[in-house]
Amino acid sequence: MTDLAPPAPRDPPLPDEAPPALAVAGVTHAFGARKALDDVSLTVPRGSFTALLGPNGAGKTTLFSLITRLYDNRTGSIRVLGHDVRREPAAALSRLGVVFQARTLDLDLSVMQNLVYHATLHGIGFGRAKARALEALESVGLADRARDKVRQLSGGQMRRVEIARALMHRPRLLLLDEPTVGLDIGSRAALVAEVRRLIAREGIGVLWATHIIEEIEAGDRIVVLHRGRVRAEGSPQELLAAGRAPDLASAFLALTGAGEAGETHGGGEA
Repeated sequence: MTDLAPPAPRDPPLPDEAPPALAVAGVTHAFGARKALDDVSLTVPRGSFTALLGPNGAGKTTLFSLITRLYDNRTGSIRVLGHDVRREPAAALSRLGVVFQARTLDLDLSVMQNLVYHATLHGIGFGRAKARALEALESVGLADRARDKVRQLSGGQMRRVEIARALMHRPRLLLLDEPTVGLDIGSRAALVAEVRRLIAREGIGVLWATHIIEEIEAGDRIVVLHRGRVRAEGSPQELLAAGRAPDLASAFLALTGAGEAGETHGGGEA
């Protein structure tokens, strides 16, 4: 991530008209002649689980790269808690935590060493970093593994460590890009449940990019992204109505076309 800055203090409670955790408006991004995103707009409310649902190649990872400033958005706007990522990158990114699809933990360092190193990148001193690390590990149920080397953990535990690392600077928006890829069914369910507990406990907004419909629950928000365009946004019930379908898989199929039906359950990068 670029434009790193010292962590911002926890934002005080705000009125209902306060800006959402994430607001993307009119964003287009191209690689040469190919448009990866085409006039994308979406919202992630505070304290919500918002699923960014799309098959491989839909543009999910490109969108995450723009939100996190790995790429520069030259059209439209991206705001984190009301802070424009281009005009106020330090304020925006200090309120943002990210778990990318590719795993980035150092396998030969301990869990604690990984988290403390990450904290120093956010300007957190060593003593405070250790306290924050233990707090974050406690929140994901791994405080007892702090001294273990990362390579001793299971895939699901590594993902939970990555979530703990993303929480070190106490963000108010958490992005997770296909976080359950490569996990077995049990680990996948446990990870989704852990994130939902964080939302309930901390009130953070979550944007969860996935191609797995089974990870979505009735109370979630859904953004359907297909070939770089938002095809639908709303509750599961609203998507069922939009797709005139009896279930989400059928609604997704109706909203995106028959060709990619199987891709909602496949693997690989988005």
